[in-house]
Amino acid sequence: MQHLGYFITLGITVLAELIIFYYIRKRGSKRNPLVTAFKLTMTCMMLWCIGLMVQILVINFISPDLAMYVDYFIYLPVVLTPVSLFFIAYIFRNKEFKFKKWFLLLFIIPIITMLLLWTNDFHHLFYKYYSVNTVETTFGPYFYVHSIYTYGLFAIDMILLLMTSVKNSSFFSKQSLLIITGTMFPLIVNILGMTVMDTNIYVTPIFFIITILFFGVAILRYNFLNISPIALKRVVDQMSDCYLVLNQDFVISDCNKPFENTFNLYKKDLIGKYIFDIDFSNRLISDSNKFQDYMLEAKQLKKIYKLEASLVGSEKYFNIEISGIYEDGQCIGILILFKDITQHILDMQTLEKNQNTLLERERLASLGQMVGGIAHNLKTPIMSIAGAADGLEDLITEYDKSIDDPEVTKEDHHAIANDMSKWISKIRTYDSYMSDVITAVKGQAVNMNDDKPILFTIKELLNRVNILMKHELKNALVTLNIDYKIDSSISLLGNINSLVQVINNLISNAIQAYNGKPNQTIDLIVDEKDNNIVISVVDYGSGIPKEIQDKLFSQMITTKGQNGTGLGLFMSYSTIKGHFKGDMNFESQVGKGTKFNIVLPRK
Repeated sequence: MQHLGYFITLGITVLAELIIFYYIRKRGSKRNPLVTAFKLTMTCMMLWCIGLMVQILVINFISPDLAMYVDYFIYLPVVLTPVSLFFIAYIFRNKEFKFKKWFLLLFIIPIITMLLLWTNDFHHLFYKYYSVNTVETTFGPYFYVHSIYTYGLFAIDMILLLMTSVKNSSFFSKQSLLIITGTMFPLIVNILGMTVMDTNIYVTPIFFIITILFFGVAILRYNFLNISPIALKRVVDQMSDCYLVLNQDFVISDCNKPFENTFNLYKKDLIGKYIFDIDFSNRLISDSNKFQDYMLEAKQLKKIYKLEASLVGSEKYFNIEISGIYEDGQCIGILILFKDITQHILDMQTLEKNQNTLLERERLASLGQMVGGIAHNLKTPIMSIAGAADGLEDLITEYDKSIDDPEVTKEDHHAIANDMSKWISKIRTYDSYMSDVITAVKGQAVNMNDDKPILFTIKELLNRVNILMKHELKNALVTLNIDYKIDSSISLLGNINSLVQVINNLISNAIQAYNGKPNQTIDLIVDEKDNNIVISVVDYGSGIPKEIQDKLFSQMITTKGQNGTGLGLFMSYSTIKGHFKGDMNFESQVGKGTKFNIVLPRK
């Protein structure tokens, strides 16, 4: 069979094209114009190869004289291929597609070409003599018009892709360069075949196998078809946060306008530079070693690394996040995001300045509530001690009378001594309890302005909470269930008095969530998550209305009407943030209850 090798090679090329086409159809978005343009290009290439395979079959099994007429139809995908590539380059450059009337001009030459081909026997303007071997073919004058247009449009396509690659200078550049390189192989072979090489019409499409290889890498490895819309560029240039994009070799490939304005560095001077050659030390106050280490680690691990920094010579603060950009499990770049936290830092500084005054007001407001509990907490053990004293007096009288009583045995004396010992043990227990109450009260009332951090255990913390809230819980007929899911001897560093007040405030809120309904429970849970101690106060009451949930920690808002100031939760959140560098969050469902979480870094 003549041209059997070409037939088999063209078949393999069609198979490769079908695989890529299937992947595009399966994974590409139907609404993505780039996907549509790419599918059109792949269809043209497939029809080109299939047409040549049909031509080989016609030459071998029907008549070689009919080969020219098969070629007339093969030219339909041939003339459309540069047009479809133009749409790929156009969409890639503009990130969108809106049909314009001048696009119709692109089809004028292809339409004329097809008309002249189909009528070539009458005028021979395209072919004077046709052969599958290009060196034997004699071309008509219009062929050169067609060739100039085709090669010219190919050149425009390549220039658009190159310009876009240089403009983007991001990991998109590798995509466009792969598309350009893949397209150039058959194009160069075609030009050489028309000028200096002795080839045939099958050689150019055979080189499509190389084109498909490059296209496949661009699509599968660098996600060519998933480019972002043009609106994204406008968004990132208007956002307050700055960012840098590096390629996998740590070379700067992109940044946004806020980055240029903030650091007085310009994109044109940054693109293509090695990130470690840029000296940020004269612009940022941060841990430079961490900065470099995190970039290296982000390339290896799918993890977000964070550090804080401030801008030299101004009150501007950043939370820097460094993370890898991954595609199909492989790192294709590094994203460095500079989140502007200036306002947050300034707000925290203002809160810290005013916090002592606000805390004192809140403590004074809660002191009156605490006094009633103190009286109850001390009254019970005092009465018990008084009862024990009466019991001891009776035993002393009994013992005194028994001294001269001959009927009192040695065992009776031991029994009286044992009863005395029991009463004394009870007195000691009550005395210890009173001491704990006094210690807790002293911590909350006397040392209001003592913000000195100390080490304390979780058990000490919750013992104080239990003592101080006992009276309020008992009056409300609510049971507090304390659940230690971690070792209660774990230590925390901070102001225990402030933390006790925060937890007490949450428990008071939980009691009020039941609206006076008796025989309810509140769960106080201590757990550990992500190396943080999490103290949760859970009630099963009325929940928090949705319209105020978003404002709960940011404003002095209350759900208690005239009975509430809104200061409690607002100051509790500020205390945890300011004094413990922790966080507070909550989950609430109306009618089902609320769970407040205090998140404290483990020391």
